[in-house]
Amino acid sequence: MISFVWSPGTPLPAGTGGTENYTVGQVRELCRRGVDARVVTVGVGTSDGREGFPGVPFVSLAEVADVADLEGAVIFVGEFPHVRTITGAFQMLHVPPPALPHHRDRMRTQVSDRILIATSRFAARLWAEFLDVDVDTIAVVHPFAEHEFAAVARQPRRSGRTGVLYAGRLSPEKGIFTLLSMLHHELLTEIRRDGTCSFTVTRAGDDKPQGRIIRDMVSTHPGLSLVDAASSPTAMADLMSLHDIVVMPSNAQYWHETFGIVSLEAQHAGCRVVASDDGGLPETDCGAITLVTPDDAAALAAGISHAIGLGAVPARERVHAGTMFTAGQSVDSLLDVLARPHRPTPATVLEQLEILARLPPSIHPPMPHQERAMTDKSPRQHLSKKSGKSLKQKRADKRASTQEPSTPTPGARRPAR
Repeated sequence: MISFVWSPGTPLPAGTGGTENYTVGQVRELCRRGVDARVVTVGVGTSDGREGFPGVPFVSLAEVADVADLEGAVIFVGEFPHVRTITGAFQMLHVPPPALPHHRDRMRTQVSDRILIATSRFAARLWAEFLDVDVDTIAVVHPFAEHEFAAVARQPRRSGRTGVLYAGRLSPEKGIFTLLSMLHHELLTEIRRDGTCSFTVTRAGDDKPQGRIIRDMVSTHPGLSLVDAASSPTAMADLMSLHDIVVMPSNAQYWHETFGIVSLEAQHAGCRVVASDDGGLPETDCGAITLVTPDDAAALAAGISHAIGLGAVPARERVHAGTMFTAGQSVDSLLDVLARPHRPTPATVLEQLEILARLPPSIHPPMPHQERAMTDKSPRQHLSKKSGKSLKQKRADKRASTQEPSTPTPGARRPAR
């Protein structure tokens, strides 16, 4: 059993962001393969959003401590208090590290005994620096676009007209204010005036206070059309099939998009993508993405103008895009991570060091003093020196002891020289 544990006290809303799509998509693909998997919510009962995900198994726990009794692999999807599980737990790193000091300390404590999984190479580097760990200890399992996006049929459109879609959450982090500023840039005012370009924004994220405020701002703008958020892959794929360009002007001032699942979905659906050149977004390139300077309305306008000039994505390029970042590839990576051996977590290392520190002092006698090695002498030379004679002298003594004594005969004359 693989349990994807959602943050406590929070339902899982459909159609509000990539983390939700990633989690539910992983469970769907695992279940297709016959692997037991489920979404686990805590403290919200059956009003946990399960009605928005038909066919996806949900289990609701009453308290945080109940997670300790879950059998099999436990994957924490978002922030979750420290709890010891039956087997080693995993932590998905869907968002950047928190910015506030007390949140940062809390997060370090929460993940210290969990095996880490990032959604991009960028996110792995970002979290490794934040946690002061080796980046190689953080696995990477990329998000994906569900098969509905590559399969959806493109809807016919009037010649010379371009539909631009903003499908991200209504939040500053996703760059909605950059989009609003861009609408008044001179590069696009002429296009908007002659009616050849239209802009659509979804209500994704208006379930939160800031989202409701931004929704009201968007609804009053004459240059924008506001539509309901798509709550299923099929609905989102249908919405994208009606548009030519999807924009992702994510903020890079105090937020970094760790990946960007909407970019994958759009390219699989045959749209061009104009996105901030920041965070994990460059890793989402399936062949139809234009990267622009983040937090720059003029750069966003230029990017959209460039994408319009490129025209529709050729059918062959769309087919190729649909072979990249699939649900099957993502689940293959996840299962590999769950099965492989892992290095000890920081909490495990600290616990082992504390055990060592509590051990009694060693009772072994000290090692006897060893004579300093003579690194410039061979062992035989070293022994010879200890005996008081050099090796040359010992050899001479040996020759002398083996020779017969040569006493001259009386009266004999010495040979002439």
